[in-house]
Amino acid sequence: MFRKTPTYKQLDLQTAVSQHFSGITYQLFSDSQAWHNQFFKQITQKIDETMFSELFSQDMGAPNASIRQLMAMMILKEGHGWSDEQLFENCRFNLLVRKSLGLYDLKEATPSESTYYLLRKHILEYKKKSNVDLFEKLFQSITKEQIAEFNVSGKSVRMDSKLIGSNIASYSRYELIHKTLCLYLKYNETEVLSLLTPAEQAQLKVFLFEDSSKTIYRSTRDEIQNKLKELGILIFKIIQLKINEKNDNFRILQQVFSEQFNLQDNQQVSVKVKEELSAQNVQSPHDTECTYRKKNNESTKGYSHNLTETCDDEGLKLITDIQTQPASFADNNFMEKGIENTQNLVQEKIENIHADGAYNSLENQENAKKNHENLYLTGFQGTEGRYDLSTLAEKLQITDKQTGEILTAVATKGDKYRINTAKGYRYFTEKEIEKFHVRKQIEQLPQSIKNKRNNVEATIYQLAYYLRKDKTRYRGKFQNTSWAKCRCLWINFVRIENYCREIQGEVTNAVKYYLHLLVLNFLNFKFQN
Repeated sequence: MFRKTPTYKQLDLQTAVSQHFSGITYQLFSDSQAWHNQFFKQITQKIDETMFSELFSQDMGAPNASIRQLMAMMILKEGHGWSDEQLFENCRFNLLVRKSLGLYDLKEATPSESTYYLLRKHILEYKKKSNVDLFEKLFQSITKEQIAEFNVSGKSVRMDSKLIGSNIASYSRYELIHKTLCLYLKYNETEVLSLLTPAEQAQLKVFLFEDSSKTIYRSTRDEIQNKLKELGILIFKIIQLKINEKNDNFRILQQVFSEQFNLQDNQQVSVKVKEELSAQNVQSPHDTECTYRKKNNESTKGYSHNLTETCDDEGLKLITDIQTQPASFADNNFMEKGIENTQNLVQEKIENIHADGAYNSLENQENAKKNHENLYLTGFQGTEGRYDLSTLAEKLQITDKQTGEILTAVATKGDKYRINTAKGYRYFTEKEIEKFHVRKQIEQLPQSIKNKRNNVEATIYQLAYYLRKDKTRYRGKFQNTSWAKCRCLWINFVRIENYCREIQGEVTNAVKYYLHLLVLNFLNFKFQN
Protein backbone atom coordinates (compact mmCIF):
# COMPACT_ATOMS: atom_id res chain seq x y z
CA MET A 1 0.00 0.00 0.00
CA PHE A 2 1.37 3.43 -0.95
CA ARG A 3 2.14 5.82 1.88
CA LYS A 4 4.02 9.12 1.70
CA THR A 5 6.95 9.78 4.03
CA PRO A 6 5.86 12.07 6.93
CA THR A 7 7.25 15.58 6.59
CA TYR A 8 7.75 15.92 10.36
CA LYS A 9 9.01 13.40 12.91
CA GLN A 10 8.87 13.60 16.70
CA LEU A 11 12.46 13.22 17.94
CA ASP A 12 13.40 11.10 20.92
CA LEU A 13 15.69 13.12 23.20
CA GLN A 14 17.64 10.01 24.13
CA THR A 15 18.24 8.66 20.62
CA ALA A 16 18.27 11.85 18.48
CA VAL A 17 21.81 12.13 17.07
CA SER A 18 22.17 15.89 17.52
CA GLN A 19 21.47 15.63 21.26
CA HIS A 20 24.75 13.78 21.77
CA PHE A 21 26.96 16.48 20.19
CA SER A 22 28.26 19.75 21.60
CA GLY A 23 30.67 22.51 20.70
CA ILE A 24 32.33 22.44 17.29
CA THR A 25 30.97 18.95 16.56
CA TYR A 26 27.39 20.17 17.00
CA GLN A 27 28.08 23.24 14.85
CA LEU A 28 29.52 21.17 12.01
CA PHE A 29 26.71 18.62 12.20
CA SER A 30 24.05 21.36 12.18
CA ASP A 31 25.72 23.67 9.64
CA SER A 32 23.07 24.43 7.01
CA GLN A 33 25.78 24.66 4.32
CA ALA A 34 27.31 21.25 5.14
CA TRP A 35 26.89 18.69 2.35
CA HIS A 36 24.62 16.36 4.33
CA ASN A 37 22.16 19.13 5.19
CA GLN A 38 22.28 20.56 1.68
CA PHE A 39 21.68 17.11 0.18
CA PHE A 40 18.62 16.62 2.38
CA LYS A 41 17.30 20.03 1.35
CA GLN A 42 18.16 19.98 -2.35
CA ILE A 43 17.61 16.29 -3.16
CA THR A 44 15.85 14.21 -0.49
CA GLN A 45 13.14 16.75 0.31
CA LYS A 46 12.54 17.54 -3.36
CA ILE A 47 11.69 13.94 -4.31
CA ASP A 48 8.01 13.79 -5.25
CA GLU A 49 6.87 10.43 -3.95
CA THR A 50 3.44 10.60 -5.60
CA MET A 51 4.96 9.88 -9.03
CA PHE A 52 5.83 6.39 -7.70
CA SER A 53 2.36 5.71 -6.27
CA GLU A 54 1.29 3.59 -9.27
CA LEU A 55 3.92 1.01 -8.33
CA PHE A 56 1.92 0.11 -5.21
CA SER A 57 -1.62 -0.85 -4.27
CA GLN A 58 -3.67 2.04 -2.98
CA ASP A 59 -5.58 0.13 -0.28
CA MET A 60 -4.03 -3.34 0.20
CA GLY A 61 -0.81 -4.70 1.70
CA ALA A 62 1.71 -3.35 4.16
CA PRO A 63 2.79 0.31 3.82
CA ASN A 64 5.81 0.86 1.58
CA ALA A 65 9.20 1.95 2.86
CA SER A 66 10.13 5.60 2.36
CA ILE A 67 10.37 6.18 -1.40
CA ARG A 68 12.15 9.44 -0.67
CA GLN A 69 14.93 7.65 1.20
CA LEU A 70 15.25 4.83 -1.33
CA MET A 71 15.61 7.16 -4.32
CA ALA A 72 18.02 9.41 -2.39
CA MET A 73 20.09 6.30 -1.62
CA MET A 74 20.36 5.53 -5.35
CA ILE A 75 21.60 9.07 -6.02
CA LEU A 76 24.12 8.85 -3.15
CA LYS A 77 25.40 5.53 -4.47
CA GLU A 78 26.19 6.89 -7.94
CA GLY A 79 27.34 10.23 -6.53
CA HIS A 80 30.05 8.61 -4.42
CA GLY A 81 30.72 5.70 -6.80
CA TRP A 82 29.88 3.19 -4.07
CA SER A 83 29.13 -0.49 -4.45
CA ASP A 84 25.82 -1.71 -3.01
CA GLU A 85 27.67 -3.03 0.03
CA GLN A 86 29.32 0.34 0.66
CA LEU A 87 25.99 2.10 0.23
CA PHE A 88 24.20 0.13 2.93
CA GLU A 89 27.19 0.27 5.26
CA ASN A 90 27.23 4.07 5.05
CA CYS A 91 23.46 4.37 5.37
CA ARG A 92 23.52 2.30 8.56
CA PHE A 93 26.65 3.63 10.30
CA ASN A 94 27.64 6.97 8.76
CA LEU A 95 25.81 9.70 10.70
CA LEU A 96 26.26 12.31 7.96
CA VAL A 97 24.80 9.99 5.32
CA ARG A 98 21.91 9.12 7.64
CA LYS A 99 21.12 12.79 8.16
CA SER A 100 21.26 13.43 4.40
CA LEU A 101 18.46 10.85 4.09
CA GLY A 102 16.41 12.36 6.92
CA LEU A 103 17.32 9.65 9.47
CA TYR A 104 17.76 11.82 12.57
CA ASP A 105 17.06 9.14 15.12
CA LEU A 106 19.48 6.31 15.96
CA LYS A 107 16.53 3.92 16.24
CA GLU A 108 15.34 4.56 12.69
CA ALA A 109 16.15 1.65 10.39
CA THR A 110 17.57 2.04 6.90
CA PRO A 111 15.43 0.39 4.16
CA SER A 112 16.65 -3.17 3.62
CA GLU A 113 18.51 -4.47 0.58
CA SER A 114 15.52 -6.50 -0.60
CA THR A 115 13.28 -3.41 -0.46
CA TYR A 116 15.86 -1.39 -2.39
CA TYR A 117 16.18 -3.99 -5.17
CA LEU A 118 12.43 -4.59 -5.31
CA LEU A 119 11.77 -0.89 -5.96
CA ARG A 120 14.29 -0.86 -8.82
CA LYS A 121 12.61 -3.97 -10.23
CA HIS A 122 9.16 -2.33 -10.05
CA ILE A 123 10.47 0.81 -11.78
CA LEU A 124 11.92 -1.31 -14.62
CA GLU A 125 8.69 -3.30 -15.01
CA TYR A 126 6.67 -0.07 -15.03
CA LYS A 127 8.94 1.28 -17.79
CA LYS A 128 8.37 -1.84 -19.90
CA LYS A 129 4.62 -1.75 -19.27
CA SER A 130 3.86 1.95 -19.71
CA ASN A 131 7.01 3.28 -21.42
CA VAL A 132 7.29 5.88 -18.63
CA ASP A 133 10.75 6.38 -17.16
CA LEU A 134 10.32 7.37 -13.51
CA PHE A 135 14.01 8.24 -13.22
CA GLU A 136 13.52 10.73 -16.06
CA LYS A 137 10.47 12.24 -14.34
CA LEU A 138 12.37 12.47 -11.05
CA PHE A 139 15.35 14.19 -12.70
CA GLN A 140 13.12 16.74 -14.41
CA SER A 141 11.05 17.38 -11.27
CA ILE A 142 14.06 18.03 -9.00
CA THR A 143 15.99 20.03 -11.59
CA LYS A 144 13.02 22.25 -12.40
CA GLU A 145 12.65 23.15 -8.72
CA GLN A 146 16.35 23.89 -8.43
CA ILE A 147 16.31 26.09 -11.55
CA ALA A 148 13.39 28.11 -10.15
CA GLU A 149 14.91 28.37 -6.65
CA PHE A 150 18.29 29.67 -7.87
CA ASN A 151 16.93 31.61 -10.86
CA VAL A 152 19.14 29.72 -13.30
CA SER A 153 19.22 31.37 -16.72
CA GLY A 154 18.50 29.11 -19.68
CA LYS A 155 19.12 31.57 -22.51
CA SER A 156 22.31 29.76 -23.51
CA VAL A 157 22.88 26.01 -23.42
CA ARG A 158 25.62 23.65 -24.55
CA MET A 159 25.80 19.93 -25.14
CA ASP A 160 28.22 17.09 -25.71
CA SER A 161 28.18 13.29 -25.70
CA LYS A 162 30.26 10.54 -24.15
CA LEU A 163 30.68 6.98 -25.41
CA ILE A 164 30.79 4.55 -22.50
CA GLY A 165 31.53 0.90 -23.10
CA SER A 166 29.38 -1.90 -21.74
CA ASN A 167 31.03 -4.25 -19.24
CA ILE A 168 30.83 -7.18 -21.65
CA ALA A 169 33.62 -9.30 -23.06
CA SER A 170 34.70 -8.50 -26.59
CA TYR A 171 33.54 -11.46 -28.69
CA SER A 172 34.45 -12.49 -32.19
CA ARG A 173 31.57 -13.35 -34.51
CA TYR A 174 31.93 -17.07 -33.85
CA GLU A 175 32.15 -16.56 -30.07
CA LEU A 176 29.01 -14.39 -30.07
CA ILE A 177 26.89 -17.00 -31.87
CA HIS A 178 28.35 -19.89 -29.87
CA LYS A 179 27.84 -18.23 -26.47
CA THR A 180 24.29 -17.17 -27.36
CA LEU A 181 23.43 -20.80 -28.13
CA CYS A 182 25.09 -22.01 -24.91
CA LEU A 183 23.19 -19.44 -22.84
CA TYR A 184 19.86 -20.69 -24.21
CA LEU A 185 20.79 -24.36 -23.74
CA LYS A 186 21.91 -23.71 -20.16
CA TYR A 187 18.25 -23.91 -19.12
CA ASN A 188 16.79 -26.01 -21.96
CA GLU A 189 19.46 -28.57 -22.85
CA THR A 190 17.56 -31.70 -21.75
CA GLU A 191 14.36 -30.84 -23.66
CA VAL A 192 16.26 -29.83 -26.81
CA LEU A 193 18.41 -33.01 -26.88
CA SER A 194 15.35 -35.20 -26.48
CA LEU A 195 13.88 -33.85 -29.74
CA LEU A 196 17.03 -34.02 -31.90
CA THR A 197 18.31 -36.95 -33.95
CA PRO A 198 21.32 -38.92 -32.58
CA ALA A 199 23.62 -37.24 -35.13
CA GLU A 200 22.35 -33.78 -34.16
CA GLN A 201 22.71 -34.62 -30.47
CA ALA A 202 26.35 -35.62 -30.97
CA GLN A 203 27.04 -32.45 -32.97
CA LEU A 204 25.38 -30.25 -30.34
CA LYS A 205 27.37 -31.83 -27.49
CA VAL A 206 30.60 -31.08 -29.35
CA PHE A 207 29.63 -27.42 -29.53
CA LEU A 208 28.54 -27.36 -25.86
CA PHE A 209 31.84 -28.69 -24.55
CA GLU A 210 33.87 -26.47 -26.85
CA ASP A 211 35.76 -23.37 -25.66
CA SER A 212 34.94 -20.97 -28.48
CA SER A 213 37.66 -18.49 -27.46
CA LYS A 214 40.29 -21.17 -28.10
CA THR A 215 38.64 -22.44 -31.28
CA ILE A 216 39.11 -19.15 -33.13
CA TYR A 217 42.85 -19.22 -32.43
CA ARG A 218 43.30 -22.85 -33.43
CA SER A 219 41.27 -22.70 -36.64
CA THR A 220 41.87 -21.20 -40.07
CA ARG A 221 39.46 -18.75 -41.65
CA ASP A 222 37.91 -21.47 -43.84
CA GLU A 223 37.48 -23.76 -40.84
CA ILE A 224 35.70 -21.00 -38.92
CA GLN A 225 33.39 -20.38 -41.89
CA ASN A 226 32.47 -24.08 -41.99
CA LYS A 227 31.86 -24.13 -38.26
CA LEU A 228 29.68 -21.02 -38.55
CA LYS A 229 27.51 -22.70 -41.17
CA GLU A 230 27.20 -25.89 -39.08
CA LEU A 231 26.27 -23.77 -36.09
CA GLY A 232 23.70 -21.82 -38.10
CA ILE A 233 21.99 -25.01 -39.39
CA LEU A 234 21.85 -26.41 -35.85
CA ILE A 235 20.47 -23.17 -34.37
CA PHE A 236 17.78 -23.05 -37.07
CA LYS A 237 16.75 -26.60 -36.16
CA ILE A 238 16.58 -25.65 -32.45
CA ILE A 239 14.56 -22.49 -33.12
CA GLN A 240 11.98 -24.55 -35.02
CA LEU A 241 11.43 -26.66 -31.87
CA LYS A 242 10.13 -23.49 -30.08
CA ILE A 243 11.03 -24.78 -26.61
CA ASN A 244 10.41 -22.12 -23.96
CA GLU A 245 9.90 -19.59 -26.75
CA LYS A 246 8.64 -16.80 -24.43
CA ASN A 247 11.95 -16.75 -22.57
CA ASP A 248 14.38 -13.87 -23.25
CA ASN A 249 17.21 -16.27 -24.13
CA PHE A 250 15.08 -17.80 -26.91
CA ARG A 251 14.33 -14.31 -28.27
CA ILE A 252 18.04 -13.44 -28.23
CA LEU A 253 18.90 -16.66 -30.06
CA GLN A 254 16.32 -15.85 -32.74
CA GLN A 255 17.67 -12.30 -33.10
CA VAL A 256 21.30 -13.39 -33.40
CA PHE A 257 20.35 -16.02 -36.00
CA SER A 258 18.45 -13.48 -38.13
CA GLU A 259 21.36 -11.00 -37.92
CA GLN A 260 24.15 -13.47 -38.71
CA PHE A 261 22.55 -15.90 -41.20
CA ASN A 262 20.45 -15.83 -44.35
CA LEU A 263 17.58 -18.26 -44.79
CA GLN A 264 16.62 -19.13 -48.36
CA ASP A 265 13.12 -20.09 -49.53
CA ASN A 266 14.15 -23.75 -49.56
CA GLN A 267 15.10 -23.46 -45.87
CA GLN A 268 18.83 -23.47 -46.69
CA VAL A 269 20.99 -21.62 -44.14
CA SER A 270 23.97 -19.52 -45.26
CA VAL A 271 26.36 -17.28 -43.37
CA LYS A 272 26.02 -13.55 -44.05
CA VAL A 273 29.07 -11.83 -45.50
CA LYS A 274 30.77 -9.12 -43.45
CA GLU A 275 29.22 -6.31 -45.54
CA GLU A 276 25.71 -7.48 -44.60
CA LEU A 277 26.34 -7.03 -40.87
CA SER A 278 25.26 -3.87 -39.03
CA ALA A 279 26.60 -1.85 -36.08
CA GLN A 280 23.13 -2.29 -34.54
CA ASN A 281 23.55 -6.07 -34.34
CA VAL A 282 23.69 -7.79 -30.95
CA GLN A 283 27.22 -7.51 -29.52
CA SER A 284 26.72 -9.85 -26.54
CA PRO A 285 23.91 -12.12 -25.33
CA HIS A 286 24.42 -10.59 -21.88
CA ASP A 287 23.61 -7.05 -23.07
CA THR A 288 21.56 -7.08 -26.24
CA GLU A 289 20.81 -3.33 -26.28
CA CYS A 290 24.38 -2.07 -26.56
CA THR A 291 25.69 -1.49 -30.09
CA TYR A 292 28.99 -0.88 -31.88
CA ARG A 293 30.52 2.44 -32.91
CA LYS A 294 33.93 3.63 -34.05
CA LYS A 295 34.77 7.22 -33.11
CA ASN A 296 38.16 8.94 -33.28
CA ASN A 297 39.75 5.61 -34.26
CA GLU A 298 38.44 3.99 -31.06
CA SER A 299 35.89 1.18 -31.12
CA THR A 300 33.16 1.06 -28.47
CA LYS A 301 30.50 -1.52 -27.73
CA GLY A 302 28.14 0.21 -25.34
CA TYR A 303 26.07 3.37 -24.96
CA SER A 304 26.21 7.05 -25.85
CA HIS A 305 25.24 9.55 -23.13
CA ASN A 306 24.29 13.04 -24.32
CA LEU A 307 24.36 15.87 -21.80
CA THR A 308 22.82 19.36 -22.03
CA GLU A 309 23.54 22.14 -19.52
CA THR A 310 23.00 25.89 -19.13
CA CYS A 311 26.00 28.11 -19.86
CA ASP A 312 25.12 31.78 -19.35
CA ASP A 313 28.03 33.94 -18.20
CA GLU A 314 26.58 34.74 -14.78
CA GLY A 315 24.99 32.62 -12.08
CA LEU A 316 24.63 28.92 -11.42
CA LYS A 317 24.91 26.43 -14.28
CA LEU A 318 22.97 23.14 -14.11
CA ILE A 319 22.57 20.01 -16.23
CA THR A 320 19.10 20.10 -17.74
CA ASP A 321 19.00 16.91 -19.80
CA ILE A 322 20.80 13.58 -20.06
CA GLN A 323 19.88 11.02 -22.75
CA THR A 324 21.17 7.48 -23.14
CA GLN A 325 21.08 5.54 -26.40
CA PRO A 326 23.02 2.62 -27.94
CA ALA A 327 26.48 3.65 -29.14
CA SER A 328 25.50 3.64 -32.84
CA PHE A 329 23.03 6.50 -32.22
CA ALA A 330 24.28 9.62 -34.05
CA ASP A 331 25.05 12.71 -31.96
CA ASN A 332 22.95 15.05 -34.12
CA ASN A 333 19.84 13.00 -33.30
CA PHE A 334 20.14 14.00 -29.63
CA MET A 335 19.77 17.74 -30.17
CA GLU A 336 16.04 18.19 -30.77
CA LYS A 337 14.94 16.26 -27.68
CA GLY A 338 17.72 17.79 -25.56
CA ILE A 339 16.58 21.32 -26.40
CA GLU A 340 12.90 20.43 -25.95
CA ASN A 341 13.49 18.88 -22.51
CA THR A 342 15.63 21.84 -21.44
CA GLN A 343 13.04 24.36 -22.59
CA ASN A 344 10.44 22.61 -20.40
CA LEU A 345 12.63 23.23 -17.34
CA VAL A 346 14.06 26.73 -17.80
CA GLN A 347 12.01 29.89 -17.49
CA GLU A 348 13.51 31.94 -20.35
CA LYS A 349 13.38 31.20 -24.06
CA ILE A 350 16.52 29.41 -25.25
CA GLU A 351 18.42 31.75 -27.56
CA ASN A 352 21.87 30.21 -28.04
CA ILE A 353 22.93 26.57 -28.54
CA HIS A 354 26.63 25.64 -28.39
CA ALA A 355 27.81 22.25 -29.70
CA ASP A 356 30.55 20.66 -31.78
CA GLY A 357 30.42 19.67 -35.44
CA ALA A 358 28.96 16.23 -34.74
CA TYR A 359 25.59 17.90 -34.03
CA ASN A 360 25.33 19.54 -37.42
CA SER A 361 22.47 18.39 -39.63
CA LEU A 362 20.02 20.05 -41.96
CA GLU A 363 17.18 19.20 -39.57
CA ASN A 364 18.95 20.81 -36.58
CA GLN A 365 19.75 23.92 -38.64
CA GLU A 366 16.10 24.23 -39.72
CA ASN A 367 14.80 23.67 -36.15
CA ALA A 368 17.11 26.40 -34.86
CA LYS A 369 15.86 28.85 -37.49
CA LYS A 370 12.23 27.94 -36.85
CA ASN A 371 12.63 28.47 -33.08
CA HIS A 372 14.71 31.65 -33.54
CA GLU A 373 17.77 30.08 -31.89
CA ASN A 374 21.42 30.71 -32.70
CA LEU A 375 23.16 27.38 -33.35
CA TYR A 376 26.88 27.84 -32.75
CA LEU A 377 28.99 24.88 -33.90
CA THR A 378 32.70 24.74 -33.09
CA GLY A 379 33.59 22.49 -35.98
CA PHE A 380 32.34 20.78 -39.11
CA GLN A 381 32.58 17.10 -39.92
CA GLY A 382 34.30 16.06 -43.12
CA THR A 383 37.25 17.51 -45.04
CA GLU A 384 37.16 20.98 -46.58
CA GLY A 385 36.29 20.95 -50.28
CA ARG A 386 38.34 22.11 -53.23
CA TYR A 387 36.00 24.95 -54.18
CA ASP A 388 34.98 28.24 -52.54
CA LEU A 389 31.40 29.29 -53.22
CA SER A 390 30.07 32.84 -53.15
CA THR A 391 26.90 34.53 -54.38
CA LEU A 392 27.24 37.80 -56.32
CA ALA A 393 24.30 39.52 -58.01
CA GLU A 394 22.20 36.37 -57.59
CA LYS A 395 24.84 34.30 -59.37
CA LEU A 396 26.88 31.50 -57.87
CA GLN A 397 30.61 32.03 -58.31
CA ILE A 398 33.00 29.12 -57.82
CA THR A 399 36.69 29.61 -56.98
CA ASP A 400 39.02 26.68 -57.58
CA LYS A 401 41.42 26.85 -54.61
CA GLN A 402 44.02 24.76 -56.45
CA THR A 403 44.24 26.86 -59.61
CA GLY A 404 42.78 30.18 -58.41
CA GLU A 405 40.36 30.17 -61.37
CA ILE A 406 36.99 31.90 -60.82
CA LEU A 407 34.00 30.40 -62.61
CA THR A 408 30.33 31.30 -62.77
CA ALA A 409 28.07 28.31 -62.13
CA VAL A 410 25.13 27.63 -64.45
CA ALA A 411 21.78 26.64 -62.96
CA THR A 412 20.46 23.27 -64.16
CA LYS A 413 17.40 21.13 -63.52
CA GLY A 414 16.77 19.75 -60.05
CA ASP A 415 18.06 22.83 -58.16
CA LYS A 416 21.65 22.10 -59.16
CA TYR A 417 24.51 24.23 -60.46
CA ARG A 418 27.39 23.16 -62.68
CA ILE A 419 30.78 24.32 -63.90
CA ASN A 420 33.05 23.07 -66.67
CA THR A 421 36.25 21.33 -65.56
CA ALA A 422 39.02 19.54 -67.40
CA LYS A 423 37.30 16.23 -66.60
CA GLY A 424 33.80 17.36 -67.54
CA TYR A 425 30.98 18.88 -65.53
CA ARG A 426 31.12 19.39 -61.75
CA TYR A 427 27.68 19.71 -60.13
CA PHE A 428 26.79 21.49 -56.87
CA THR A 429 23.54 20.74 -55.03
CA GLU A 430 21.63 23.09 -52.71
CA LYS A 431 22.69 20.87 -49.81
CA GLU A 432 26.40 21.27 -50.69
CA ILE A 433 25.99 25.04 -50.97
CA GLU A 434 24.25 25.20 -47.59
CA LYS A 435 27.02 23.10 -45.99
CA PHE A 436 29.66 25.42 -47.42
CA HIS A 437 27.97 28.51 -45.93
CA VAL A 438 27.62 26.79 -42.54
CA ARG A 439 31.33 25.92 -42.59
CA LYS A 440 32.21 29.55 -43.39
CA GLN A 441 30.00 30.82 -40.55
CA ILE A 442 31.77 28.46 -38.13
CA GLU A 443 35.19 29.65 -39.27
CA GLN A 444 34.19 33.30 -38.75
CA LEU A 445 32.82 32.82 -35.22
CA PRO A 446 34.60 34.90 -32.55
CA GLN A 447 36.82 32.81 -30.28
CA SER A 448 34.80 33.90 -27.23
CA ILE A 449 31.71 32.16 -28.66
CA LYS A 450 33.69 29.05 -29.62
CA ASN A 451 35.03 28.83 -26.06
CA LYS A 452 31.48 28.70 -24.66
CA ARG A 453 31.18 25.00 -25.47
CA ASN A 454 34.54 23.97 -24.04
CA ASN A 455 33.58 23.73 -20.36
CA VAL A 456 31.01 21.04 -21.08
CA GLU A 457 34.02 18.73 -21.38
CA ALA A 458 34.53 19.15 -17.63
CA THR A 459 30.95 18.04 -17.01
CA ILE A 460 31.49 14.99 -19.24
CA TYR A 461 34.60 14.20 -17.20
CA GLN A 462 32.58 14.39 -13.95
CA LEU A 463 29.87 12.16 -15.41
CA ALA A 464 32.37 9.36 -16.04
CA TYR A 465 34.60 10.10 -13.03
CA TYR A 466 34.18 6.75 -11.23
CA LEU A 467 34.24 4.56 -14.32
CA ARG A 468 37.19 2.27 -15.01
CA LYS A 469 38.54 2.56 -18.54
CA ASP A 470 35.30 4.28 -19.57
CA LYS A 471 33.25 1.13 -19.00
CA THR A 472 29.93 1.04 -17.20
CA ARG A 473 29.21 -1.25 -14.26
CA TYR A 474 25.71 -1.99 -15.56
CA ARG A 475 24.15 -3.96 -18.40
CA GLY A 476 21.09 -2.86 -20.31
CA LYS A 477 19.88 0.52 -21.54
CA PHE A 478 17.51 1.18 -18.62
CA GLN A 479 20.19 0.46 -16.00
CA ASN A 480 22.63 2.79 -17.78
CA THR A 481 19.95 5.46 -18.16
CA SER A 482 19.20 5.27 -14.40
CA TRP A 483 22.91 5.56 -13.60
CA ALA A 484 23.28 8.66 -15.80
CA LYS A 485 20.23 10.39 -14.25
CA CYS A 486 21.45 9.77 -10.70
CA ARG A 487 24.96 10.86 -11.56
CA CYS A 488 23.73 14.14 -13.10
CA LEU A 489 21.51 14.87 -10.09
CA TRP A 490 24.62 14.48 -7.92
CA ILE A 491 26.70 16.79 -10.16
CA ASN A 492 23.96 19.43 -9.97
CA PHE A 493 23.83 19.05 -6.19
CA VAL A 494 27.61 19.60 -5.85
CA ARG A 495 27.33 22.73 -8.00
CA ILE A 496 24.51 24.05 -5.82
CA GLU A 497 26.48 23.28 -2.64
CA ASN A 498 29.54 25.15 -3.94
CA TYR A 499 27.38 28.04 -5.18
CA CYS A 500 25.68 28.41 -1.79
CA ARG A 501 29.06 28.43 -0.02
CA GLU A 502 30.30 31.06 -2.45
CA ILE A 503 27.24 33.25 -1.88
CA GLN A 504 27.53 32.78 1.89
CA GLY A 505 31.20 33.77 1.72
CA GLU A 506 30.35 36.91 -0.25
CA VAL A 507 27.64 37.86 2.26
CA THR A 508 29.98 37.22 5.19
CA ASN A 509 32.72 39.36 3.64
CA ALA A 510 30.22 42.14 2.92
CA VAL A 511 28.96 42.07 6.52
CA LYS A 512 32.53 42.19 7.83
CA TYR A 513 33.30 45.12 5.53
CA TYR A 514 30.30 47.17 6.66
CA LEU A 515 30.96 46.35 10.31
CA HIS A 516 34.53 47.53 9.79
CA LEU A 517 33.26 50.82 8.30
CA LEU A 518 30.77 51.19 11.14
CA VAL A 519 33.52 50.78 13.74
CA LEU A 520 35.78 53.28 11.94
CA ASN A 521 32.96 55.85 11.73
CA PHE A 522 32.19 55.36 15.40
CA LEU A 523 35.85 55.86 16.39
CA ASN A 524 36.14 58.95 14.19
CA PHE A 525 33.05 60.37 15.83
CA LYS A 526 34.44 59.71 19.32
CA PHE A 527 37.82 61.31 18.56
CA GLN A 528 36.22 64.38 16.97
CA ASN A 529 34.16 64.95 20.09
